[in-house]
Amino acid sequence: MYQFFIQPDSIKEEEIWIADPQDVNHIRNVLRMKKGEKVSLCCEAKGKEYICSIEEIESDIVKAAIIDINGESRELPVKITLFQGLPKSDKMEFIIQKAVELGVAEIVPMATKRAVVKLDAKKAAKKVQRWNEIAKSAAKQSKRGLIPEVKPVMSFKEAVEYGKSMDMLLIPYEDAKGIAHSREVVETVKDKKSLGIYIGPEGGFPEEEVSLAMKAGAEPVTLGHRILRTETAGMTLLSILMFMLEED
Repeated sequence: MYQFFIQPDSIKEEEIWIADPQDVNHIRNVLRMKKGEKVSLCCEAKGKEYICSIEEIESDIVKAAIIDINGESRELPVKITLFQGLPKSDKMEFIIQKAVELGVAEIVPMATKRAVVKLDAKKAAKKVQRWNEIAKSAAKQSKRGLIPEVKPVMSFKEAVEYGKSMDMLLIPYEDAKGIAHSREVVETVKDKKSLGIYIGPEGGFPEEEVSLAMKAGAEPVTLGHRILRTETAGMTLLSILMFMLEED
């Protein structure tokens, strides 16, 4: 069943009107859906998923009858923010896609000291727009209850300041204590409501950035004896957290 996101004003008494031009075009011309086919329509503002049956497909609107309403059941109980150091080439697109699939609530791109990629304001704005489109597409594919937001690019200092409001902060670091200690730290996430994860770019974090994060309350953890690529480290930690936090 295909999923689309809707705004509250799209919801009528017994039906929902899909008016977003991209979604209408996707339903009519790409998926070539027909009357009677079912779709999942998710409203972030209401935290609900509406199972609907398509009634009418017009040139600028799709009308669907509401069959059933589900609560927001696909989100993790802890709001996870991924702070990702800017990687090279198009790795950020891959990271965003997979992070959304794994349940992250928001993503903050970071301009860190060792990041090779340097973006001016204009380029950064275009990248963030593109990244949010990828997040939306991944949220649809994985049937998320919300669309994770990709925030504007922050400096590492700004990202650390932003993370101070969260209940817990983790930073994978090669000089962190052993895996037993990291297991103990990760176990305590279950009692939190919000969590930030700091992932470095290809060159990792220099000691001064790790120190800055630790002063803000970040707990260094290890992900094992092997050195992971930037696109692997975040996915590894998110996978561990998803498995731990997923509710029945």
